[in-house]
Amino acid sequence: MIIGLHHVQITIPKGAEAEGKAFYCEVLGLSEIDKPDALKGRGGFWLSVGNQEVHVGTEDGFDRFATKAHLAYQVEDVGYWRERLESQGVELLEAVPIPGFVRFEFRDPFGNRVEMISVSTGVGDKNQV
Repeated sequence: MIIGLHHVQITIPKGAEAEGKAFYCEVLGLSEIDKPDALKGRGGFWLSVGNQEVHVGTEDGFDRFATKAHLAYQVEDVGYWRERLESQGVELLEAVPIPGFVRFEFRDPFGNRVEMISVSTGVGDKNQV
Protein backbone atom coordinates (compact mmCIF):
# COMPACT_ATOMS: atom_id res chain seq x y z
CA MET A 1 0.00 0.00 0.00
CA ILE A 2 1.30 3.47 -0.86
CA ILE A 3 1.14 5.62 2.27
CA GLY A 4 2.53 8.94 1.07
CA LEU A 5 5.05 10.83 -0.98
CA HIS A 6 8.61 10.73 0.36
CA HIS A 7 10.39 12.96 -2.17
CA VAL A 8 10.43 14.19 -5.73
CA GLN A 9 13.47 14.77 -7.90
CA ILE A 10 14.17 17.42 -10.47
CA THR A 11 17.38 17.89 -12.40
CA ILE A 12 19.66 20.74 -13.29
CA PRO A 13 22.72 20.70 -15.59
CA LYS A 14 25.89 19.19 -14.18
CA GLY A 15 28.01 21.81 -12.41
CA ALA A 16 25.06 24.21 -11.83
CA GLU A 17 24.67 23.52 -8.12
CA ALA A 18 25.67 27.04 -7.00
CA GLU A 19 23.09 28.64 -9.33
CA GLY A 20 20.51 26.06 -8.25
CA LYS A 21 21.07 26.73 -4.56
CA ALA A 22 20.89 30.50 -5.19
CA PHE A 23 17.46 30.10 -6.80
CA TYR A 24 15.93 27.42 -4.60
CA CYS A 25 17.42 28.47 -1.25
CA GLU A 26 17.65 32.24 -1.64
CA VAL A 27 14.79 33.16 -4.00
CA LEU A 28 12.29 30.46 -2.93
CA GLY A 29 13.60 30.27 0.64
CA LEU A 30 13.81 26.48 0.83
CA SER A 31 16.24 24.86 3.28
CA GLU A 32 19.05 22.66 2.09
CA ILE A 33 19.38 19.35 3.93
CA ASP A 34 22.32 16.95 4.02
CA LYS A 35 22.55 14.17 1.48
CA PRO A 36 23.77 10.81 2.72
CA ASP A 37 27.54 10.46 2.38
CA ALA A 38 27.07 7.59 -0.09
CA LEU A 39 25.29 9.98 -2.52
CA LYS A 40 27.34 13.16 -2.14
CA GLY A 41 29.67 12.30 -5.03
CA ARG A 42 26.80 12.27 -7.52
CA GLY A 43 26.33 16.04 -7.49
CA GLY A 44 23.15 17.95 -6.78
CA PHE A 45 21.62 18.81 -3.43
CA TRP A 46 18.51 18.10 -1.37
CA LEU A 47 15.88 20.49 -0.05
CA SER A 48 13.27 20.35 2.71
CA VAL A 49 9.73 21.36 1.73
CA GLY A 50 7.28 20.95 4.61
CA ASN A 51 7.35 17.25 5.47
CA GLN A 52 8.71 16.27 2.06
CA GLU A 53 12.00 16.56 0.25
CA VAL A 54 12.96 17.80 -3.19
CA HIS A 55 16.09 16.12 -4.50
CA VAL A 56 17.90 18.25 -7.07
CA GLY A 57 20.03 15.96 -9.19
CA THR A 58 22.31 16.73 -12.10
CA GLU A 59 22.10 15.54 -15.69
CA ASP A 60 23.03 16.90 -19.07
CA GLY A 61 21.44 16.37 -22.47
CA PHE A 62 17.85 16.94 -21.38
CA ASP A 63 15.54 19.74 -22.59
CA ARG A 64 13.61 20.73 -19.48
CA PHE A 65 11.59 23.28 -21.51
CA ALA A 66 10.07 20.44 -23.56
CA THR A 67 8.15 18.77 -20.72
CA LYS A 68 4.95 19.37 -18.79
CA ALA A 69 6.42 17.58 -15.76
CA HIS A 70 6.51 19.94 -12.79
CA LEU A 71 6.41 20.52 -9.06
CA ALA A 72 3.49 22.37 -7.50
CA TYR A 73 4.32 24.12 -4.25
CA GLN A 74 1.31 24.69 -2.01
CA VAL A 75 1.58 28.20 -0.59
CA GLU A 76 -0.49 30.37 1.73
CA ASP A 77 -0.35 33.55 -0.36
CA VAL A 78 -0.04 33.25 -4.14
CA GLY A 79 0.05 37.05 -4.44
CA TYR A 80 3.18 37.25 -2.29
CA TRP A 81 4.95 34.72 -4.52
CA ARG A 82 3.77 36.41 -7.69
CA GLU A 83 5.30 39.71 -6.51
CA ARG A 84 8.48 38.13 -5.12
CA LEU A 85 9.26 36.20 -8.29
CA GLU A 86 8.46 39.12 -10.59
CA SER A 87 10.79 41.32 -8.51
CA GLN A 88 13.53 38.73 -9.15
CA GLY A 89 12.92 38.92 -12.91
CA VAL A 90 11.17 35.55 -13.16
CA GLU A 91 8.68 35.38 -16.03
CA LEU A 92 5.28 34.19 -14.79
CA LEU A 93 3.17 32.01 -17.04
CA GLU A 94 -0.59 31.85 -17.37
CA ALA A 95 -2.10 28.80 -15.69
CA VAL A 96 -5.39 27.24 -16.71
CA PRO A 97 -7.88 28.07 -13.92
CA ILE A 98 -8.90 25.24 -11.60
CA PRO A 99 -12.07 25.81 -9.56
CA GLY A 100 -11.30 26.36 -5.88
CA PHE A 101 -7.62 27.25 -6.40
CA VAL A 102 -5.45 30.19 -7.41
CA ARG A 103 -2.20 29.41 -9.16
CA PHE A 104 0.47 30.43 -11.61
CA GLU A 105 3.48 28.80 -13.21
CA PHE A 106 7.03 29.71 -14.09
CA ARG A 107 10.25 28.04 -15.23
CA ASP A 108 13.25 27.86 -12.91
CA PRO A 109 16.62 29.06 -14.28
CA PHE A 110 17.17 25.58 -15.78
CA GLY A 111 13.80 25.23 -17.53
CA ASN A 112 12.02 23.08 -14.92
CA ARG A 113 8.32 23.93 -14.78
CA VAL A 114 7.15 25.07 -11.34
CA GLU A 115 3.68 25.92 -10.04
CA MET A 116 2.57 27.93 -7.01
CA ILE A 117 -0.93 26.98 -5.86
CA SER A 118 -3.24 27.79 -2.95
CA VAL A 119 -6.85 27.27 -2.02
CA SER A 120 -9.02 30.12 -3.24
CA THR A 121 -10.49 32.47 -0.67
CA GLY A 122 -12.95 33.69 -3.28
CA VAL A 123 -12.16 37.34 -2.50
CA GLY A 124 -10.07 39.10 -5.13
CA ASP A 125 -8.37 35.89 -6.27
CA LYS A 126 -6.75 35.82 -9.66
CA ASN A 127 -6.33 32.41 -11.26
CA GLN A 128 -4.22 33.79 -14.04
CA VAL A 129 -1.14 35.96 -14.27
